[in-house]
Amino acid sequence: MTTPAKYWREIPQRYRLEAGKCKKCGKVFFPPRLICDACGSREFESVNLGREGTLITYTIIRVPPGQFSDQAPYAVGIVELDGGVRITTQVVDCDFDEIKIGKKVKVEFRKISSEGEAGIICYGYKCVPIR
Repeated sequence: MTTPAKYWREIPQRYRLEAGKCKKCGKVFFPPRLICDACGSREFESVNLGREGTLITYTIIRVPPGQFSDQAPYAVGIVELDGGVRITTQVVDCDFDEIKIGKKVKVEFRKISSEGEAGIICYGYKCVPIR
């Protein structure tokens, strides 16, 4: 279950793909961190990640966790966005046989889940193949 406060804090990452870029060494973190693991700096600036990338690896989820049981089977992959940052995301709008390592994809914002009739509707990013 997602709490409203936690969801609200994650909006920059979920909606704008906002990452943290270390002001000292330039390493980019998504989601943002408090301390750079490369140089130890605590100074970051916000940067928006690119919206296109390449599928690095993927799997088909056939037995999902409870909150996603109505979506099974579905594909989840690791995508390296243009610029080098990697994200884990669902791959949608294609047949499983279309999903290939090396496939170019783009990020789109979609409904991820909802918390009952009157609860939070959670939005986030998913990737779709570029055709």
